[in-house]
Amino acid sequence: MKAVVLAAGEGTRLQPLTFTRSKHMIFIAGKPMLEYLLTALRDGGITEVFIVISHYKEMVQNYFGDGKKWNLKIQYMPQKELLGTANAIAVTEEYTGCDRFLVVYGDLLINSSVIKSALRKHVETGLDTLSAVPVKNPLHYGVVTLKNGMVEEIVEKPKAGTIRSNLVNAGVYVFSGEIFEEIRKTSRSVRGEYEITDTIKQLLDRKIKIASNTVSSEDWMDIGQPWDLLEANQRILERMPSNIRGKVEDGAHVIGTLTLKEGARVRSGAYIEGPAYIDTGSDIGPNCYIRPSTSIGKNVRIGNACEVKNSLIMDETHLGHLSYVGDSIIGQNCNLGAGTITANLRFDKGTVKVKIKEQLTDSGLTKLGVIMGDNVQTGIGSRVMPGVKIGPDSWIGPNAVLYRDIPSNMYVMQRQELTSLDMKNKD
Repeated sequence: MKAVVLAAGEGTRLQPLTFTRSKHMIFIAGKPMLEYLLTALRDGGITEVFIVISHYKEMVQNYFGDGKKWNLKIQYMPQKELLGTANAIAVTEEYTGCDRFLVVYGDLLINSSVIKSALRKHVETGLDTLSAVPVKNPLHYGVVTLKNGMVEEIVEKPKAGTIRSNLVNAGVYVFSGEIFEEIRKTSRSVRGEYEITDTIKQLLDRKIKIASNTVSSEDWMDIGQPWDLLEANQRILERMPSNIRGKVEDGAHVIGTLTLKEGARVRSGAYIEGPAYIDTGSDIGPNCYIRPSTSIGKNVRIGNACEVKNSLIMDETHLGHLSYVGDSIIGQNCNLGAGTITANLRFDKGTVKVKIKEQLTDSGLTKLGVIMGDNVQTGIGSRVMPGVKIGPDSWIGPNAVLYRDIPSNMYVMQRQELTSLDMKNKD
């Protein structure tokens, strides 16, 4: 069976990271998000994939090519205008034809069991199939109610107090070619897009049966917000066995699982608590503390007496000595001056709020540090408060303290006042 992967979105909620890359190409533990999804599709029995692309499309195409490296046949379909999920599926009509095909959202971290169960449910019922997953807070999803194993209703982002189910749309479908005719009947939503959930509602209104496939929340994750990247990283690392191919010097200590790629070096005095990932060419220590759920990219330098905890550090970044990075995402080619501190805990111990698309959003986390774009530099002794975002190519001067988000290409410096000694002596 063929699969369609929807990977055209701009990823505005993941800014500033997506100012310089497709959200599907954010690397976690040495691989882009999309690679984990394609591997799950392959292991689930899919051999041919059509990827719908738009934002930074060349980045996706150049990395995956024709898919042979992953034992897949990959083709790319451009979505010229970002007009919603139904429109994205529609651009593949010429290639998927009248056959039945699987559709999956490109920003999911899923196990191959999710794909296998969706295909199995379709074969058992002979019906179009929608996968659903139980979540703790369904408010931000399309809530699905079931009846006798069939989809009864789907409500997008329902109001509090009206939720009838803890099951939400998992973004994994099996459709027949007839879906394209139904998409042509679909009107634009209030967001001005053609939504596949509206298409499904049309089918339900006409009493057309759609089978439901319920999957485990342990095998499924939606990566929509910046802090979701940290949870995805934790899930991936917890499943990785130790694989030490780089050099661990005498006097360094490794506790738990560690992936250390060829050409990486852990210097004496470093203490690494896994699970952790350190990619090719990176240099750690001496006397560093790398705490659990940390992924370090290629050619990263972690200087003397640094501490890194539960964070993503992207390629070519340098953390100056005596710095602390906790519960944070640091972009590519950043340079953190000595003594840079990313605060990750509020004074009142409350949950950290982050501005997403100009709205303050509660992360639900009591510990969350900085989300830093590419090519950012910080001066010595700089401080960043919890949940602050820093846009690409910005410079943060020595001893500056950031309490709010910083846009791209900005220079922030601490204000200084000069008083002559003569004036001072007159006081």
